[in-house]
Amino acid sequence: MRSRRKFLTMFFASGVPLGIMGYAICAQEQTKPPARPPVKDKDDDPEEPRIDSKAMLEANQKDIKKNIERLFQLASELKAEVEKTDSVQVLSVAMIKKAEEIEKLAKGIRSRAIG
Repeated sequence: MRSRRKFLTMFFASGVPLGIMGYAICAQEQTKPPARPPVKDKDDDPEEPRIDSKAMLEANQKDIKKNIERLFQLASELKAEVEKTDSVQVLSVAMIKKAEEIEKLAKGIRSRAIG
């Protein structure tokens, strides 16, 4: 019993000071927040090519119009195909693929319109 008590006393006697010292060392090593890189003004960098936003918007609008025309064409083709076939009994793979293509094109138009 004495040896156990002596062991525990020695263990706590040596452990507590080591814990306090470890805490003190960690408290002294306070980390500084990482330095932020300097913010460059858009007008400061002469090497960066200028992007003409008006030309970019016009090109985007032309692309949207072209995609809308394609979307209308695909939707008309799908409508004609659905009217030709009895879709209650038969659902062709071509109709499903065309519907998926229409959906993909519509999502692309939507993402371009949003920005």
